[in-house]
Amino acid sequence: MDLCKITDPSILKDMNKNQLEEMAEDVRQFLIENLSVTGGHLGANLGVVELTLALHKVYKSPTDRLLWDVGHQSYIHKILTGRGGQFETLRQYQGLCGFPKRNESEHDIWETGHSSTSLSAAMGMAIARDLKNEKHSILPIIGDGALTGGMALEALNHIGHEKKNVTVILNDNEMSIAKNVGALHGALGRMRSAGKYNRAKDDLEWLLKKIPAVGGKIAQAAERLKDSMKYFVVPGMFFEELGFTYYGPVDGHDFDDLLENLNYAKKTNGPVIVHVMTQKGKGYHPAETDVKDKWHGVGPYKIESGEKIKPTDAPPAWSSVISEALRVEARKDKRIVAVTPAMILGSKLDKFGEEFPDRLYDVGIAEQHATTLSAGLATQGMKPFLAIYSTFLQRGYDQVIHDVARQNLNVIFGIDRSGLVGADGETHQGVFDVAFLRSVPNMIISMPKDENEAQHLVHTAVEYDDGPFAIRYPRGNAKGVNTDKELQTIPIGSWEVLKEGKDASILTFGTTIDMALEAAQHLEEDGLSIRVINARFIKPLDNAMLHDLFKEEIPVITIEEAVLKGGFGSSVLEFAEENGYTPWIKRMGVPDRFIEHGSVKKLWEEIGLTPENISKNLKEMIPTKKQRA
Repeated sequence: MDLCKITDPSILKDMNKNQLEEMAEDVRQFLIENLSVTGGHLGANLGVVELTLALHKVYKSPTDRLLWDVGHQSYIHKILTGRGGQFETLRQYQGLCGFPKRNESEHDIWETGHSSTSLSAAMGMAIARDLKNEKHSILPIIGDGALTGGMALEALNHIGHEKKNVTVILNDNEMSIAKNVGALHGALGRMRSAGKYNRAKDDLEWLLKKIPAVGGKIAQAAERLKDSMKYFVVPGMFFEELGFTYYGPVDGHDFDDLLENLNYAKKTNGPVIVHVMTQKGKGYHPAETDVKDKWHGVGPYKIESGEKIKPTDAPPAWSSVISEALRVEARKDKRIVAVTPAMILGSKLDKFGEEFPDRLYDVGIAEQHATTLSAGLATQGMKPFLAIYSTFLQRGYDQVIHDVARQNLNVIFGIDRSGLVGADGETHQGVFDVAFLRSVPNMIISMPKDENEAQHLVHTAVEYDDGPFAIRYPRGNAKGVNTDKELQTIPIGSWEVLKEGKDASILTFGTTIDMALEAAQHLEEDGLSIRVINARFIKPLDNAMLHDLFKEEIPVITIEEAVLKGGFGSSVLEFAEENGYTPWIKRMGVPDRFIEHGSVKKLWEEIGLTPENISKNLKEMIPTKKQRA
């Protein structure tokens, strides 16, 4: 079947089991071939092929609302809703988004890049539906790993309490991005072993009621008996205690089992859980046998072998640089404990865990808990290092303020994926942390220019004992510079001059230093002398250097791969105002809008963060010095 010609999921309505199975094979082959070129979330999508086809066969989208939690498993949904022909542009600049996108299709009713949100959204939609006297179904599809998120549990509790007609599809592949942790995961494991208990008990009740004259009384007695017995037959009965009717476990790759249970759930009033067992990566051997989940999100690869297509001589990833520096410190300091919300592999903490298994804690998809857990460690004299993506730190913001900074606890925040991240797009761009952390009292914020400075900053953070300390670092590979053998403590708030100059100054940090140096070099050829300063401490600022700078009365440009509103440039303007200087400043950074997906270089061009644009702005500012005088 030509999947690129599908315009609507109604094509599935009249398909029999054999046709559905053939289509499932076509979809898998389509995904394997297309993602080998573009990259993307392969493993998760291969696991939900049959489930997605079955959902669209039984329900009618967009009348019935399908919400894909996280959204990285929505590729099949996109194919079925008329976007198969756009897959060559997947996650590319101005191409098909790798997550549900409301402006792409009427079938995408909820945008999800962070996990554990779909149940709350579904509850909101259910309340709206009932207030408007509508009758459609609402189906959030959520993974077992996402259920560790506190928000998901809050929503389950509310849905069950209100007895809303919401059918939760629990996609249980026993694996989120990293190995699932926690008691809830164990409870799901016990449920898997319970078989089709719910269907069996209802079949028994139906048979008892068929007995003439006494059938009803026997059925009533049996109802009381089964309510007491279910605690022994199905360990936990977690969902039923929350008010849900539980169906499962269901074989997520067997159309008979899927369609039977989905139709059964469709006829059930009130909250329903359909517990579907799937295999991540199904149908592609390298992904099926992936014990470390390296096939969760992949770049281009060779289909035959699964070998990733990437430079073999690339410098280490920034995550590896930071985690290795932390491992060096942990050998000397037994107070160091690493904490991560389900990102051991993403933050490259696996080697740390191998060396210090009792000093690494993966708390699952629970960023709030991870932050306050770190605060608790710090109260007892430990030195917690919370490795967390910038986009996920947003989910623990109250805990940063209330539990860490307010108590001035010595938590080190390793803020991974800071800045633009590229293909994952607007839900994952790490551009807000500077602005939202800068306003928090007691917080130190830093960012290294290369891996050598990174190791010194990690050492500095470990040596620092007076409160929270954040180290930002980007996605991708470091620069490949040589590193010092002796570690140094960098004075808090100190900047460094990378290039001297007298006509203007550039203040920047991290990923934008290279483009600043390139711009300065271009202007040097035009006879202009530009100073470039590595503002490696975003908070506190280097007050002494800023005083000297403003007294010179030369133009200043601040550059940041972060939002301009409330960002680093704003802090420099604040310093000028507070100290009576007349600002002569141009700020460059991420504008006041969400930045979509595409390569980081393309996105830089889109928002004007280029050497050429820096040079242009400086040329426009420098001649005004004479006019100003």
